[in-house]
Amino acid sequence: MEEQGFIESLEEMEQILREEELGFLGLIHEGKPYVVPLNYAYRDGKIVFHCALEGKKLDAIRAHPAVSFTVARQLGFVRPHAGDPCHLDSDSVICTGTARIVEDVQERFILLNAFNRRFRPKAEDRPLEQIEGCGCVEITVAEMTGRRERERKRTLWRYVFRQ
Repeated sequence: MEEQGFIESLEEMEQILREEELGFLGLIHEGKPYVVPLNYAYRDGKIVFHCALEGKKLDAIRAHPAVSFTVARQLGFVRPHAGDPCHLDSDSVICTGTARIVEDVQERFILLNAFNRRFRPKAEDRPLEQIEGCGCVEITVAEMTGRRERERKRTLWRYVFRQ
């Protein structure tokens, strides 16, 4: 497997984050790892998702706001390897950062409508009454690492955000 060191680059990882729709949020809940699949929106070093106003995910964030968020995609099928190293063309991005429960309803209004437009670009703003009943979390990304593998050649990216 041909591999190089990390390339300090953000563009490729942001493209993967914008193209994928399902990510996995890694949390600590009651001292144990807890991973949740969810839809998200990414923009300018921030990941936003909607949720209930109460629940296990929010309890975990309140207790431990440091989180991990991962997206990945597989291109094609796992190739038979008959003694050769296993190979699969794929892309992935791992973000680490701090999650914040968005309590302010006006801020939730802005973020949740932007989230909605990520999946429905021409959508009208959701009514404030709906926003009041929906939770929102924003992750400020501190660091991203990414990986692209093509034909047994691996490219690794890394970017650290200035806070």
